[in-house]
Amino acid sequence: MRVYLPCTLPALARAAEAGELGPAPLTGYAVTPALTEWYASGDTEELEYVALTEAARASLRMLAADHADGVEGASRRVVVAAEVPDGALSMGADLEERARVRLAQPIPMTKVAAVHIDDLYAMPDIEAAVAALPASDGGDDDARFTVDGAEAHELMWFATQEIPELLRTC
Repeated sequence: MRVYLPCTLPALARAAEAGELGPAPLTGYAVTPALTEWYASGDTEELEYVALTEAARASLRMLAADHADGVEGASRRVVVAAEVPDGALSMGADLEERARVRLAQPIPMTKVAAVHIDDLYAMPDIEAAVAALPASDGGDDDARFTVDGAEAHELMWFATQEIPELLRTC
């Protein structure tokens, strides 16, 4: 099953060095039966895009946590797409998070299929969205608009062999 794992550039660098994404448990997003049932009119590509978008939202929250902890890194959402055996994950019953899955084991980098990342021009909007998250969570409509604005940026696709160069240039 293709799973989309939220990440950040510093976390991707650590994973590349360690040879795996972890530690477990990991939260990812995938085309689950609940997502398929909810989005009945969508084809596989549309459903995968929904899972990717959910992972990008989670990456934004990871960026906010990194910023709060003083972790240095570019404000760019990162999503790692990996092929994971169905038996390696569990699916929740949370209707708000229909695509969410939990992985009980770290994911070897050899299982990574691609990396999706924001372009440089998205950084100001991503930084604004990170700053607006607390107010958005508190119900501020203007802040929510700013956070939602991050989704206007499509993530770029990178092959696994491009990860080392991507990390050097970011």
